[in-house]
Amino acid sequence: MAKSLLVTGAAGFIGANFVHHWVSAHPNDTVVAFDALTYAGNRANLSALQGRGNFHFVHGDICDQALVESTLREHGVDTIVHFAAESHVDRSITGPDAFIQTNVIGTHSLLEAARAVWLAGSGSEHRFHHVSTDEVYGSLSREAPAFYEEQKYEPNSPYSASKAASDHLVRAWHHTYGLQVSTSNCSNNYGPYHFPEKLIPLCLTNILRGRPLPVYGDGSNIRDWLYVQDHCRGIELVLQNGRVGETYNIGGNNEWNNLDIVHLLCDRLDRRFAENAELCQRFPDSPALKGESRSLITFVDDRAGHDWRYAIDAAKINGELGYVPVETFETGIEKTLDWYLANEDWWRPLLAD
Repeated sequence: MAKSLLVTGAAGFIGANFVHHWVSAHPNDTVVAFDALTYAGNRANLSALQGRGNFHFVHGDICDQALVESTLREHGVDTIVHFAAESHVDRSITGPDAFIQTNVIGTHSLLEAARAVWLAGSGSEHRFHHVSTDEVYGSLSREAPAFYEEQKYEPNSPYSASKAASDHLVRAWHHTYGLQVSTSNCSNNYGPYHFPEKLIPLCLTNILRGRPLPVYGDGSNIRDWLYVQDHCRGIELVLQNGRVGETYNIGGNNEWNNLDIVHLLCDRLDRRFAENAELCQRFPDSPALKGESRSLITFVDDRAGHDWRYAIDAAKINGELGYVPVETFETGIEKTLDWYLANEDWWRPLLAD
């Protein structure tokens, strides 16, 4: 039976990848892309889908409950996949208000819209899937076991605190009102359409332009990295077979410290330039011309409250739903490099000199 999905934050990084994945895997379903088009939302991320009869774009804010309700009714939506969020930790430190507004107030507004439409009268079958982050669990030591679903929440930044609050709201709307929900907490994503303020796209675009590669502290902070298409596959499994009211952690089984990632990106681009003379012509300011990308590495003062390590234990989603990441970090990075080198016209206008 065909479904009708409302995807919030659909013009952002993960949301856009999910929309492309779902449309490709489920061509008979209706997908309504809902996005406020703030700085990280890019309508161009979805341009290839324009003109499809069962794809619709709504320019709107999730805090506008009336608009969300009318959109749910107009398109007969039975599934919400909620990506919309402010997500950059540095921005949350300098300007936390936007994170409270979008991540907490916005999620509350969306839950209330879903309750008004889906639970009115006799109710209808539905699913509200909330996409969260591993950062709600806090920070791990090197020896500590990876985050699991029953882990105590210990958020340390305004960003992670706002996401933790939204997780609790989703849980409460399930237990109090009977909303059919699920939640996934993912590790750091990377891949196509990643806005170039985050570590991997920032380093790639800065190497190509010959700009410094800022590394916090000594670069020893560790993250678990998840290729965005693997994340989309994980959410798909939760929507299809996940239990209502449950949380599933989605990880990539790829722990790397930040400095090693930067070294890897430098070395991979140096190799690409050595093998492809066209890159030398396209990016004449890049030290990769001479195999010297590492010369751009610049150590900067550490971020306030910088969590040291994140790691995901994906045993639950693996055991219940058969989730296994397809990409290793090495294969995912190659695909990411291919995409950024082929899509300079996408990322260059987003960069402020």
